[in-house]
Amino acid sequence: QVQLVESGGGTVQAGGSLKLSCEVSGRSISSDGMGWFRQAPGKEREFVAGINWNDRVISVEGTEKGRFSVSRDHEKNTVYLQIKNLSPEDTAVYYCASDPAGSGNEQPWKYLYWGRGTQVTVSA
Repeated sequence: QVQLVESGGGTVQAGGSLKLSCEVSGRSISSDGMGWFRQAPGKEREFVAGINWNDRVISVEGTEKGRFSVSRDHEKNTVYLQIKNLSPEDTAVYYCASDPAGSGNEQPWKYLYWGRGTQVTVSA
C-alpha cells in the first residue's frame, strides 16, 4: 500500500519560513515526479511546485527568485517543500502527490498517489 505522509505544517508569522516533508512508503519515488499542491478555504486546489524524474524543479513563481523550492532525498524516499517569506495568502492545506510517469508538473490528473495534507497557517 502506497502512503504519502506530509509533515512540517503549523502556524508561522508572516515573513517566516517553513519546510514541509512528504515521506513515501510502499513504493520508491526515485524516478517519480512529485508535486506540491495547496488548497485554501473556499478555493480550488492549486499547484505550487514540483520536481520531475530528473530532479528538475518546477515552480509557479519560477525557480530563481521564487519563494518555493522542492528537493528530494532518494535514500529517505522523501521530498521537501521549502517556503520562504510566507504571507497570510499562503494559508492553506498543503498536499504532496506522486506521478509515476515522472512529470512533476502542474496537472493534477497526472498524479496517482496523494497525501492527506498538512495545514499551514500564516498570521499577519
